[in-house]
Amino acid sequence: MAGFLVRRLLNYVVLVVVATSLAYMLAASALDPRANYEGRNPPLPPAVIDARLDELNLNNRTPLIARYVTWAGGVVSGDFGLTVGGDSVNDDLRRRAGVTFRLIILGVFFGGFLGVAVGAYAAVRQYGWFDRLTTIGSFVVLAVPVVVIANVLILAGVWFNGLVGERIVYVSGEYTPGLDAGLPGQALDRLQHLILPTVSLSIGLIAIFSRYQRNMMLDVLGADFVRTAMAKGLSRRAALTRHALRTALIPAVTYFAFTFGSLLVGATITEKIFGWHGLGEQLIDSINTNDVNTVAAIALLTALSVLVASLLSDLLTAALDPRVRVG
Repeated sequence: MAGFLVRRLLNYVVLVVVATSLAYMLAASALDPRANYEGRNPPLPPAVIDARLDELNLNNRTPLIARYVTWAGGVVSGDFGLTVGGDSVNDDLRRRAGVTFRLIILGVFFGGFLGVAVGAYAAVRQYGWFDRLTTIGSFVVLAVPVVVIANVLILAGVWFNGLVGERIVYVSGEYTPGLDAGLPGQALDRLQHLILPTVSLSIGLIAIFSRYQRNMMLDVLGADFVRTAMAKGLSRRAALTRHALRTALIPAVTYFAFTFGSLLVGATITEKIFGWHGLGEQLIDSINTNDVNTVAAIALLTALSVLVASLLSDLLTAALDPRVRVG
């Protein structure tokens, strides 16, 4: 199993390097940092603009490969360079990454866990009321844009707070600024701010994973190994849990890595609507301000996140399927 994981890790590292390099070159070619300094009143001398862009490693008159080598050398040492404003990319990226990953990890956990549970139970109760209800609900959720779901949740949160006469959930922000309630109070406050954005991300994953898991579960319910397990004395519930569900989980676990990558993109809309200042917001702002180094840094973080998710997916697949460990 160790050899399998090492081979996979090497493959992922190569993919991360290639993807990040292409992202940097695309950003450096498409964005125009020089436009941030030209056209000012009073106008800046061209030599001053060139000197400033050279300092930031953003001068389009420097060959692209030279700028890439300088940027890559800094990344190897842990330095993502400077923003167009001259600030360190690392400082802002560190805080915003914590905001985004806190939201995404919770969304993936609840969305994946509940989606698998719903899908598996719907398959076992095929054509029953639960199966029909979850099928309709999943297609409705998948047909509705994320922005609509998020705004419906905000309206529902406002209505719920008014119903109970107390603010239970917050519809905007990561926390309450200036709150002086001690560590337990601050933790509760952050949890209250997390509820609606987490639900917004999770509900789509529940719909996707439930459909996926239902189909995979139906494929194995009538398999010979399930009937054999029951013939040897296992109860139907034990046979379904130990054998059918375990086998049906393998494709879902493989799909997990791709879901994590797409969720990083989907979180951008959620962050904007709920007022979370994370990587999604920073990516949009960086593109608008021609901030090449920040765009490339976020691309690298995204690639590394998918790498970690893929390794976790491989570990779970190896745990579920002994043949992988042998290979």
